[in-house]
Amino acid sequence: MAILITDKTRVIVQGMTGRIGAFHAADMIRHGTNVVGGVTPGRGGETHLGLPLFDTVREAVDGTGADASLVFVPPPFAADAIMEAADAGIRTAVCVTDGIPAQDMMRVKRFLRRYPEARKMRLIGPNCAGIISPGKGFMGIMPPHIYIPGRVGIIGRSGTLGYEAASQMKALGIGVSTSVGIGGDPINGSSFRDILQLFENDPETDAVMMIGEIGGPQEAEAAGYARGHMTKPVVAYIAGLSAPKGRKMGHAGAIISAFGESAQEKVEILAAAGITVAPDPSAMGETMARVLAAWREAA
Repeated sequence: MAILITDKTRVIVQGMTGRIGAFHAADMIRHGTNVVGGVTPGRGGETHLGLPLFDTVREAVDGTGADASLVFVPPPFAADAIMEAADAGIRTAVCVTDGIPAQDMMRVKRFLRRYPEARKMRLIGPNCAGIISPGKGFMGIMPPHIYIPGRVGIIGRSGTLGYEAASQMKALGIGVSTSVGIGGDPINGSSFRDILQLFENDPETDAVMMIGEIGGPQEAEAAGYARGHMTKPVVAYIAGLSAPKGRKMGHAGAIISAFGESAQEKVEILAAAGITVAPDPSAMGETMARVLAAWREAA
């Protein structure tokens, strides 16, 4: 079944006629994603990449039955594009845009809270690599050839480390059910905890690889959830063990500002929750292989 995207997911691309949007939309189509149209205001009625264009997301949903959207919209307009998707009935939106102002994302979060759970759109990102269910489809900018279908879920703030984990596991014959890049910004749509819950309930996922980094409370919150609710093994890696306190490292959200936000503190919190932590990024795949073997032997 995987999570968030399958071969039946009907995807539109907001900003499909832009240079970056067109490039990645074409890659998605080439790898079998069920892309059904695009949204570019002022170009409704035209076609692009052989697919219909619409002026608004609501028109695209009405015209194609789309239930997911990939947002390739510049930072000043991205928040409005996300809220437009939610208002039009999109169920899952992935926003890869980097540099969205924090105040805009606060506005998005408040907007999404207006909807009851049954109608609420799930937002992945912003500033993320996207989501992929190998062999079924993907929404984002990840290189799909490094993933093989399998039964391990991946969640990561860093897209590149997510690619590395998938590549290491592929070399060991371990495939991926779904990989989710939640994004590196301080305010994002979905947390580690949110995605862990989806993987726990997915019958096609046996274990989860969680890739965190310094800054923010999300990894600690995920540890608390895993301790009380996860029946499947979780392996983690935390980037930034050598990062000095108070200095931003890469992502906007990667800054140590409070207790529990350094890499070492997060490693200790995760280990205390029963999560196996890989000692360095080169060991992510072999750590998952070892944990899976022990779990299957115990079962």
